[in-house]
Amino acid sequence: MNTTPAQARIAIIGAGPGGLICARVLQEHGITATVYDADASRTARDQGGSLDMHPRSGQHALREAGLLDDFLAEARPEGQQMRLVGRDGRILFDAAPPATDTAEGNPEIDRGQLRGLLLDSLKPDTVHWNHKLSRVTPLGDATHRLHFADGTTADADLVVGADGAWSRVRALLSGASPVYTGVTFVETGLGDADHRHPDLARLTGDGTMMALDNNQGFVAQRNSGGHIRVYVGMRTAENWHQQAGVDLTDTAAVREALLAEFTGWSPELLGFITATDTGYTNRPLYALPVPHTWTRTPGLTLLGDAAHLMSPFSGMGANLAMLDGADLAGALIAGATVDQAITAYEDILMPRSIEAAEGAAEGIDSAFAPDSAMQTLAHMTQHH
Repeated sequence: MNTTPAQARIAIIGAGPGGLICARVLQEHGITATVYDADASRTARDQGGSLDMHPRSGQHALREAGLLDDFLAEARPEGQQMRLVGRDGRILFDAAPPATDTAEGNPEIDRGQLRGLLLDSLKPDTVHWNHKLSRVTPLGDATHRLHFADGTTADADLVVGADGAWSRVRALLSGASPVYTGVTFVETGLGDADHRHPDLARLTGDGTMMALDNNQGFVAQRNSGGHIRVYVGMRTAENWHQQAGVDLTDTAAVREALLAEFTGWSPELLGFITATDTGYTNRPLYALPVPHTWTRTPGLTLLGDAAHLMSPFSGMGANLAMLDGADLAGALIAGATVDQAITAYEDILMPRSIEAAEGAAEGIDSAFAPDSAMQTLAHMTQHH
């Protein structure tokens, strides 16, 4: 395709951090992009937990978007604290963030706050809400037609699949699908934790607390507004609840099943199961096969989880998605044609995605292993 990026109809599927960063950087350089998202509105659902923004990826992308100062004004540097706790409740490792300038470390921000910052930076009507992509049809000239669930369509010279783990755009580029990692998180939460759950708040600290042992564990993560998000993790069957005869909508039944799984853990840690203010959400963890690559296809590309879904034990998911978005925008700004830009972008994207995904696979395997406590302690000691 010889279309110049400035003339191209650019459609970004998915209003996550990567897609929004891409649209923002393009707009800052006079290039128009339209973002389509399945959510009914920006407030339609909870956006998830807290993210640490790394200097050379997430923060770099925010700087390219002209938003780094806005981010630093909302970020929580104290959220970098990492704590490892034994299954008996003893603190084995505790590292507070360095008392330096915020931008020197990996300050935390809630996903919802980050998304709001990005959305507010875009021109009105950039994001088209309530546009769930049903399918993409090639039109034969490197352009594509987007078909949405409401029956509407849109044509694009470039379709950017920023549509997450179960990307519909990916199917045009790759036959790969996410596979179950063998680990499931059951998410729960503590509201107004310092007042309602002071013991659990103290055990969590200001950042992230992990207690990992023998293929099981707890991850408790400070969010803003006094909320602590808790992930109860287990290496288990993907349909563990069905095997146990548990209805996931039955809060008491889920609680009892989890307590049975965590027999022998300290009463303090079991409080993360019993003290829920939010109920329980079952979250099996999936990842794309490694390496995940595709053949260059005019008019299409991927970023973020659509390109390199990996376990959260890389700590890189959102950071990489934002770096992808900034790099794709940069390639379009510099490229003479859309084709040249996509080639340049994918030449950068694929090698680093493979490296990060390999690290994430190793990370989850060591975090949920028979000797995970010792492996995690050795890793934390080495890196702090």
